[in-house]
Amino acid sequence: MALIAARCSLLIFDASTGDKVDAVEANIPAVASFSGAEPVTLAQVFSDLVRCETRLYNALNETLRRKHGIVASQFEFLRYLRDHPGSRVADLAEFFAIGVGAASKGVGRLEARAWIRRVPNPADGRSLLLELTPQGAELVGDAEGTFQEHLATHIGRSIAPARVAELGQTLQRLRATLEYGGVGTPVG
Repeated sequence: MALIAARCSLLIFDASTGDKVDAVEANIPAVASFSGAEPVTLAQVFSDLVRCETRLYNALNETLRRKHGIVASQFEFLRYLRDHPGSRVADLAEFFAIGVGAASKGVGRLEARAWIRRVPNPADGRSLLLELTPQGAELVGDAEGTFQEHLATHIGRSIAPARVAELGQTLQRLRATLEYGGVGTPVG
């Protein structure tokens, strides 16, 4: 896909200073199909959403690996378990829309590093609950600062706060609709 510099209604901030920067002056390429005059299609929204998610996730993955020795998926699991004590593998699978087998493998990797442990469920002896170990709690606490900094740099400095709130509400509605309809729920 050919890229060209285009004038658009995109607000860009310099990550080092926080100053507003014109996209053309900053030589930031814009996709040729986005000049601001054409209507936005659902296909374009899908493509932009997926590409943004991929780039944000890849950058977070590399930063967490470099600074804390973990990858983004491990951080997400640890963060979820910190915020949802008494969770099971099935809870992780449901929240992250992944298969139970994939969630179990991820849990096994965290358990092997002594960041979490499985403990008997006092309410149901047939199941196990997941809990952070002290090392896991310390790691997720340390990595949380890096995560928040990443969000501030790559989202907060690119989108005005009112637009962040609007985007957040829109994505929450979309996510709720997808989850309610069981869209994209793994089979296994």
